[in-house]
Amino acid sequence: MSLDAGRIQRLRSLISKVLELTVQGKLHWDRQINSAHRYARWNNHLLILGPSDSPSETKAPRYLFITPFNSPACIEINSNDQELGSAVLQLVAAVEQASAAEPPSDPFSLSGDILDRLES
Repeated sequence: MSLDAGRIQRLRSLISKVLELTVQGKLHWDRQINSAHRYARWNNHLLILGPSDSPSETKAPRYLFITPFNSPACIEINSNDQELGSAVLQLVAAVEQASAAEPPSDPFSLSGDILDRLES
C-alpha cells in the first residue's frame, strides 16, 4: 500500500480504535456460517477480518476490510503491509480471543424485523 505518512497514521489510529473497542467488549465480532471471516458492524460500516483460521494454523496473510453500508468505497489493510501489518495482526489476535466461544451465525437469514421494514 503506497500511502503518505498522514494517511498511515490515520489508518493506524483507526485500527487502534477498533482494537480498543474489541478488547473492551464494545465491538462485537461474529463469524458467519461456512465462512473464513469474522465481521462486525461499527459506525454504519462493515468490518471484515479474515481469514479466521488461527495464526498458528496457517501462514496466510490477514486483512482488515472496511466498507460503509451506503457506498461501494472500501479500505483494505493486509498483514503483509510494512507499515500497518503488525497492527492488523494485533487486531486478529484480539478478535480471535474475544470471539472464540461465539457460535457461527447467519447474517443473511430473514428475520422478522427485516421483513417488517420491507413490508412497511
